[in-house]
Amino acid sequence: MSLWSIVSHMPPEEFSGLFTEFPRSLRCLLGDWLESQPWEFINGSDAFCTSVAGGMLSAMLEKLRSAAGSNGQQCQILQQISGIENAYRRDPLRLVAVLKAILEGEKAAVLKRDHHLPLSFHRRQEELKFGLGLQRLQHRICEIQALRDGSAGSLQLNVRDPQLKSEAKPPESELPTLILEAVKELELAKQQVLKRIQIWKRQQQLAGNGALFEENLAPLQKRCESLVEVYFQLHQQVMAASAELGPELLPRLLERFNEVLSSLVKSSFLVEKQPPQVLKTQTKFQASIRFLLGPQLLKASAKPYMVRADMVTEKQARELALSAYSNTLSESTGEIMHNVVALETNPTNGTCCANFKNVLLKKIKRCERKGSESVTEEKCAVLFSTTVALTPSNLSVHLQVLSLPIVVIVHGNQDNNAKATVLWDNAFSEIDRVPFVVAERVPWEKMCDTLNLKFKAEVQTTKGLLKEHYFFLAQKIFNDHSASLEDFQSRSVSWAQFNKEILPGRGFTFWQWFDGVLDLTKRCLKSYWSDRLIIGFISKQYVCKLLSTEPDGTFLLRFSDSEIGGVTIAHVIRGKDGSSQVENIQPFSAKDLSIRSLGDRIRDLGQLRNLYPNIPKDQAFGSHYNKEQTGKDGRGYVSTAIKMTVESERDQQPQSTTGAPPEGPQAQMFSLPMLQPELHPESLQSVLSPICPPAPFCPQPVPTGYPTGESSIDVMVSNNLGSSFPSTSPMLSPSLVMDHALPHCQDLAFRNPLPFMPSQYVAGEASQLLSGGPSPEPRDEEMAELAPFTPMVEPRLQSSPRWMPSSLDLPPSSNFDHLLQEMSMEATALCPPFTPPLQHSGYPSPNASGWGAGESRWDDSVRPGHA
Repeated sequence: MSLWSIVSHMPPEEFSGLFTEFPRSLRCLLGDWLESQPWEFINGSDAFCTSVAGGMLSAMLEKLRSAAGSNGQQCQILQQISGIENAYRRDPLRLVAVLKAILEGEKAAVLKRDHHLPLSFHRRQEELKFGLGLQRLQHRICEIQALRDGSAGSLQLNVRDPQLKSEAKPPESELPTLILEAVKELELAKQQVLKRIQIWKRQQQLAGNGALFEENLAPLQKRCESLVEVYFQLHQQVMAASAELGPELLPRLLERFNEVLSSLVKSSFLVEKQPPQVLKTQTKFQASIRFLLGPQLLKASAKPYMVRADMVTEKQARELALSAYSNTLSESTGEIMHNVVALETNPTNGTCCANFKNVLLKKIKRCERKGSESVTEEKCAVLFSTTVALTPSNLSVHLQVLSLPIVVIVHGNQDNNAKATVLWDNAFSEIDRVPFVVAERVPWEKMCDTLNLKFKAEVQTTKGLLKEHYFFLAQKIFNDHSASLEDFQSRSVSWAQFNKEILPGRGFTFWQWFDGVLDLTKRCLKSYWSDRLIIGFISKQYVCKLLSTEPDGTFLLRFSDSEIGGVTIAHVIRGKDGSSQVENIQPFSAKDLSIRSLGDRIRDLGQLRNLYPNIPKDQAFGSHYNKEQTGKDGRGYVSTAIKMTVESERDQQPQSTTGAPPEGPQAQMFSLPMLQPELHPESLQSVLSPICPPAPFCPQPVPTGYPTGESSIDVMVSNNLGSSFPSTSPMLSPSLVMDHALPHCQDLAFRNPLPFMPSQYVAGEASQLLSGGPSPEPRDEEMAELAPFTPMVEPRLQSSPRWMPSSLDLPPSSNFDHLLQEMSMEATALCPPFTPPLQHSGYPSPNASGWGAGESRWDDSVRPGHA
């Protein structure tokens, strides 16, 4: 973005005082061209500045005349152009001062409004400054050449005519002075190049956090090559004038020349493609080295130059930096496979690179850590080194360059903390620092910029964090709910607060929680976030404040504050007495949303009507609904659908909303085996006792503030007509299942909405409890439902079941209780009492579950008929 692209949209009144000596109409015709010229860097009135100013005046007049040809007021424009030419032709430096003042005024107006100038404008200005410096150097070389030629001509004239010898005054003192000025300007140009290289390296490091980065090194290589070319021209002039410079000045000049060339060559050896900054052992990685001056200076060799990669610790990297990379590495801190690659020059694109394609860090030697520093805070780097010979002097140079800091891990569970170390180092390190020193405390504003940059880069969205999000994040990391947004802006955050100290009441650090949000949003919520359907970063308390006055059915989406990588729905429900309450559904993880998307879950819940503040949910989430299949697929199978339901502790019944799909009958979650009619429900206590222990032994869920209602995902089966009906097994006896005499598990977190039955975890052969023996193999066809079963009172079996030998009869009914007791004891010996897995929280779970509310358990390997 150019400066003029901003100024042209600002009110003209803000610049009225700038155009007293130069018409604004001509400024508009020049547009971007005006700021692409080095007006601001022409300082002085010497011959060089006057010459450059005259050339820029001529170029400007030509630009104006070509632009005036397509203007409706051509005659008036041409008159103004003639006036400019007459006014400034004899004094072009005066025009430079006028246009410099106009550009300064425009920059001041933009800074006043936006507080910063476009990055591209700064980059263009830096290029203009360097280009003008090169022109000045070339002008100096021409002056030295002319001075030497003039001095030689005067000497020849004095030899021919001795009478003029006393009158001629060879400028012996002017030549050394001119050469010294040229060498000083060469060193300034070198500093500009080195600074530009450092800026490129810093931008490359910030790109690791998601910042925009111009990776193309071609402009930088061209700048280095042009400066080296001028360097050789000036060096040639100095060597030709060695007699005039004397034995004292010449060695000092040559030493300065060598320092310029050496620093340019060493600084142009760069890591173009960095190794991964979180590097796991026994994992292959890639890297690329670029030698910018290689195509120009590398001497042809029978054997290719080889680049070596070695792992170094932070201490070794610091020692190398303090020696200006003149020392060589004594010992590598890690074993790297395939770590030697040839440095090759490509004449087609003019590059000189060494590409490491299959490098593998086999193992790492850990160094002594400082204080409470963990393994994931230990930083190291890859050192790339080679020795080359340069033309034309055949000078041998040892080149070394360090990669960005790397955190080496040996297990995937270290990845999260390692990324925190890398993020902090990339964001807050300084240019030309001692490796790898970084501040322990940084301003909260800079941390906000870093988090926003990382969030947009990871999620790959243009919608970043807002001020309200920063406010919530500040409350979380500082554990302060009383300060205002302005108070947080003046605070600083420490590394310990970022990823060492556990958040109060939680089991994780701030970064671990934030990284979980990043991962969830990247994997499952990118489109929702980009459409601004998720508020996300907001506390549960503030949600209650927002929704307390909203009508029934209003909801919003927020990231879980107590779980890593969860998103929850907060909604308003209203009871029969008219009181309202804000409830939070148990957070959905990335695994949950991979089973059923967030949009479809919201569609399933009829109690959700309007997205906060007042957007109908179908209007907000309609584009995120997935089309559900009905009927049979191409193979003749009846399609199924998963529906989510949430049962509130208030027994709030979902109400249909406009545009919401009709709610089908509630499908029972899992079918239970039908017991023999002769079995009384009260006789099953001895069988059930090993499976569901008495209430004192049931694990208690951790209270979280979420509603303690039960929730489930129902599996619905569509018939041929496209309607849905409950997938209820014919093996289930409704009258028996709903018998309240059956025992219940007292723990809500593990209790089925239906009375607890031994459907899946009965010890021994469950087929012994089935009517008619073992179940036949399932067939891919529809099965008719059985009629409800009516229990009978103490009937006697007339014959043995078909799965029992005919020679055996069942014991009398009076002995059946004894038989059940023996079965219970045998089942206990074969299969220990089943204890449902502990939940991580007491949330009502919206997941598919064989227990109604709890962790997802749909294990086909454990079913009736199997141990």
